[in-house]
Amino acid sequence: MSSSTKGLIRQLVFGDEGLADPDWPVDHVPRNERKSLLSISAVLLGFVFFAGTLWAGADVGAALGLSTTLAAMGVGYAILAVYVAVLCAIAAKAGLTTVLLARYTFGRRGAKWADLLLGGTQIGWFGVTIPMVAIPTAKFFGVNAPQWVAFLTLVWGTLHLATAYVGYDGMELLSMIAVPALVCIGLLSMGIAVQDSGGIDGLFAGGSTEMTFGAAVTVVIGTFISGGTQAPNWARFAANKRVAFWAGLIAFLLGNGFLFVSGAVGGAAYSVTPAGDLYEVLAAQGLAGVGLVALVLNIWTTNDNAAYAFGVAGSEAFEYERKRPFVLAGGIIGIALALLGVADALIPYLSLLGQYIPPLGGVIIADFLFCWRMKIPRMEDVEFTNLRTSAVTAYLFGCGIAMVTAGSLLPGVAVPQLLPGMSSLNGLLAGAILHVLFFSLFEGRGLVASHTVDSDANYCESE
Repeated sequence: MSSSTKGLIRQLVFGDEGLADPDWPVDHVPRNERKSLLSISAVLLGFVFFAGTLWAGADVGAALGLSTTLAAMGVGYAILAVYVAVLCAIAAKAGLTTVLLARYTFGRRGAKWADLLLGGTQIGWFGVTIPMVAIPTAKFFGVNAPQWVAFLTLVWGTLHLATAYVGYDGMELLSMIAVPALVCIGLLSMGIAVQDSGGIDGLFAGGSTEMTFGAAVTVVIGTFISGGTQAPNWARFAANKRVAFWAGLIAFLLGNGFLFVSGAVGGAAYSVTPAGDLYEVLAAQGLAGVGLVALVLNIWTTNDNAAYAFGVAGSEAFEYERKRPFVLAGGIIGIALALLGVADALIPYLSLLGQYIPPLGGVIIADFLFCWRMKIPRMEDVEFTNLRTSAVTAYLFGCGIAMVTAGSLLPGVAVPQLLPGMSSLNGLLAGAILHVLFFSLFEGRGLVASHTVDSDANYCESE
């Protein structure tokens, strides 16, 4: 291979050595690189438009009926949206990804756990999600043989990586196209479903009452609480914290809510498996081609965000200023997992890890709101301690609360289920409250190690 070819490959993978990564994966996003409410909202909406939310909506709608489903959705998404919106506002103030915010909260070494947890789960979800579009594509074109599914898995996996590899601008462009298209398709599908069912009254005849209202709220929150902890990766580009806050609310309240209702309506109107499956519902309506386009956009806009998330997590873990090598490496692992067909084994494991992610977000929120009081020094002016004991201890307690709520420690390893409610929400609240308590009792009094901030430090701009 010639030196010029090697140089081209190196530039494509690692980027121009003379330029910083355009997405600033290990630094504060500069003020002149900030984006509008429309831009941030589009990217976050693309992230939340995911088929799993449709399926959840179908399950809850079938169990509770329309009116109770809407009530559960309102309560659940209000909680989820506020949680994500606050994280987004913190990220915009600091201009930092979730894993870099974790460096402030947990310390330089403590943040490595956040890298592994957030980046590792996203690699898994990337692999699990590719077949969700590869298999229907093969089915649509009548080539549903294993070798064709494998080929399409490679094709779609590569395309999903492409926009993440380009970075925020690539995801923004895709989302600007995909989000309006998905909204229009969703409205069309719901209109047809209501007509085919003889109206709203015929669509939801009271439900089967196989689910309690509290359980329904748990499902609603659980659809994206782990993913929502990654929202700072894109909200950090917001022009200011108000833009980020509203973008988070729009995406995780209105966007998730719209998708949830779409799934409930589709699941109630048509007998498809799984209930609420976007492609199968539209195929049942005689719109198979439109359904495939919708599914492609739906999965792509979520999966490129997953690839981006493990890219920035890798940058923080190795303290390397370019994310592209980690996007490619994680993508290769994810595609390999998809080809090996390990989705059934991964989903329970990744779902379980979901109970360990929300406490991380809860501790980060409590740290920046009540400990730093949103006065955030720039990273170059902070000597980070390896571990912040108050935050790490609070996080571990939060995980413990989540475990005894879920009754599970690891896949196949049960623990006593001592608390009612939703494991992720209980863990999140416990972690947040305990961090403030431990900080006040110990770190705030100088009894345990903390970061050292330069006396003439520069602080992230207030908006």
